[in-house]
Amino acid sequence: MHRISRVDRSQLAPEIAALYDNAFALHGNVPNMFRVMAHRPEIYSTRQAHFAAVLNTGTVPTKLKELIIVRTSQVNETPYCLASHTILARNLGWTDEQLSHLADWAQRDDFTPAEKAALRLAETVTRNANAVTDEQFAELRGFYSEGEIVELLCAIGLFNYFNRFNNALKMEPTKPGEGGATQQTPVAAVSAH
Repeated sequence: MHRISRVDRSQLAPEIAALYDNAFALHGNVPNMFRVMAHRPEIYSTRQAHFAAVLNTGTVPTKLKELIIVRTSQVNETPYCLASHTILARNLGWTDEQLSHLADWAQRDDFTPAEKAALRLAETVTRNANAVTDEQFAELRGFYSEGEIVELLCAIGLFNYFNRFNNALKMEPTKPGEGGATQQTPVAAVSAH
């Protein structure tokens, strides 16, 4: 049972209802996290733009961002985020074997050294951001530009925020078609947050 009610589209101002419609068109539903955040439209309205900027801009491939999002969500034990982002990571090319055994990334030979550096960053920041060493940062600089390190940290930080929000509220994964959006044909039937 959810701890905070989900806001129905009919309860929203037109500009926020339009964001619901955009989410529905993109995901095939209006994710439960969005519907809860809509209790504060000023927060919800900026969330979508920030999410898109972190995940869909820059030069770090979305495939790698989704991998570190999955690892961050695994470390935080967040079923809500894992339900959608594991599917997204798989759709981008990561295998079930890689995702199911992601905690063993350091011993695996099917991740590149650059991917391992990003996974190490995700784990370290998620467990204790103060524990990122100068040596670890030097390793990152060997693979990524300063802007790319910012991208990685923003994806990790964003999902630590989402993970904690969703865990505290015991958020349930969203079902396809859920959310009260207008009748549209969804672009994808995958729930992403």
